[in-house]
Amino acid sequence: MEITLVQPEGLVVSPAFSHVAVVPPGATTIHVGGQNGVDSAGALVSTDAAEQSIRAVENAERALTAVGAGLEDVISWTVLIHQEADLRAAYGAVAAKLARKGAPPLVTAAIVQGLGVPGALIEVSAVAAVIRD
Repeated sequence: MEITLVQPEGLVVSPAFSHVAVVPPGATTIHVGGQNGVDSAGALVSTDAAEQSIRAVENAERALTAVGAGLEDVISWTVLIHQEADLRAAYGAVAAKLARKGAPPLVTAAIVQGLGVPGALIEVSAVAAVIRD
């Protein structure tokens, strides 16, 4: 039994994302709600998109770790980016941390006019899947 990420022939092949994830019966699916670049008290860590991006991914990683998973188990990311954020800086700050062997996870990204946390420039959510013995 394994979790499969697929980049089908006829669709763009990217090192940054796959198109399809197949989670077999019996695997545990984990949903991580939207995470911003905030500290444990809910305060923004910075006004910088790169720093917020790093913390948002760290927060998602903390949530995954709490249930016995990790970033390597993420099969799908949703990324909301404020229209005034520096996209290259935000992605560049976390790209190495998200890199992994094999096919990359699915990614949905949107540029938005605003986020629920005032001053937030990035929000990420994730779906992970793990096979437990």
